[in-house]
Amino acid sequence: MSDQPIVFEEWKTADGSVIAVARLNTPKNLNSLSMDMIHLLKPQLQRWAKDPQVCAVWLEAEGDKAFCAGGDIVSLYRSMTEPGTASEGERFFTEEYELDYQIHTFPKPLICWGNGIVMGGGIGLMVGASHRVVTENSKMAMPEVNIGLYPDVAGGWFLNRMPGRTGLFLGVTGARINAADALFVGMADRFVKHSLKERVIEALTASEWRDDNAHAVVGGVLRQFEQHSQDALPESPVRRHFDEINQVTDADSLEQVVNQLTELGSREDWMGKVTKGLGNASPTSLALVWRHLHGCRHDSLKEVLNKELVLSCNCLKKGEFAEGIRALLIDKDLQPRWRYASLEEMDSDWIDDFFN
Repeated sequence: MSDQPIVFEEWKTADGSVIAVARLNTPKNLNSLSMDMIHLLKPQLQRWAKDPQVCAVWLEAEGDKAFCAGGDIVSLYRSMTEPGTASEGERFFTEEYELDYQIHTFPKPLICWGNGIVMGGGIGLMVGASHRVVTENSKMAMPEVNIGLYPDVAGGWFLNRMPGRTGLFLGVTGARINAADALFVGMADRFVKHSLKERVIEALTASEWRDDNAHAVVGGVLRQFEQHSQDALPESPVRRHFDEINQVTDADSLEQVVNQLTELGSREDWMGKVTKGLGNASPTSLALVWRHLHGCRHDSLKEVLNKELVLSCNCLKKGEFAEGIRALLIDKDLQPRWRYASLEEMDSDWIDDFFN
C-alpha cells in the first residue's frame, strides 16, 4: 500500500476515456483531512477538470471504517497552542474551503463513495460532489458543537437547505445520522450496498462516454445498483421524527430551542439519545450555529464560505475551540472548561466578536 496520504489512479473506460480516482489513504486515523491531502487534491482536481480524456472523477477512501472522520484537528490544536504557528490554522481553513468550493463547482461528474464514518471535514468533501453515494455502513454527523467549533465546510449553506428545521436540529445536537437520513435531508443522492462497489466501477468503466452524456451515464449506473440495494436501506429516524424535530426547534430564541431539546433527553428513543449530549456542547458553539444559520439563509455558497473563513479564524484565536480539542483528544478527560457554563450567562459582545 502507498504511503501517500492520497493515492491517484486512472481507470480506462471501454471507449478510451478515463475515470480519474482519488483515494484518501490514512485509514489508521480514519482518513482525517490533512493539509498534505488538501495540497495534493486541489491541483489534481484542476488538472482533471481541464483534461479532455477525463470523463468523471471517483472519490473514495482506503479501509471500510471511514471515508473521512473530519479535519486533522490535532494539527489545528498545535497551531493554536504552540508559539509561531498561528498562521497554520488560518491557512488550513482557507485552503480547505477553497477545496470544498472546487468540489461544489467541479465541471464533470464527481462521484463520492461515502462508506463508513463521514464527519466534519469529510462532509465538506462529500456534500459538494455531483453524485453522493451512501451505503449501509454510512454514519454522518457535524458534531463540532462538542469541540467548541460550529458546523463549517459550507454548513451555513447546506444545513439551511435541508427540509424544515432539520439543519438547525443537526447543527445544534451534532446528531449522527444514517444513509436513509442523509438521503432525506439532501446530503446524499444514492444508496448502494457497499458489496456492490466493484460492480458499480465495472459498469462505469464499461460505459460509452460523451461530453454531453457524462452525468446521465453516472446517474443511470447508480440508479440501476440502487434498485438492487433496497433490501439493505435502513429506516430514517430523521424522517420518522420530522414533525417533532420541527416542533422542538420552533422558537424565537436559541435558549427556548435548547430548553425544548433538553427536555427530550430523558427519553429512551432516538430523539432522547441524540439530545442527551446537548449538556456537553459548548454554549458558545450553540450560539455560533444559531447566529450563523440565521445570518446566511439567503447567501450564495461563496458568500457562506467567505463568512465561515472569518468565523473559523476567530475560533482559532478565542480559546473555546482549543479547549474542546484538549478535552476530547489531547488530555482526553472529557471535561471541557467552557468560557460560559450556559447560554443565559453569555455576553452577546463575545459572540459578536466571532463574526467580525
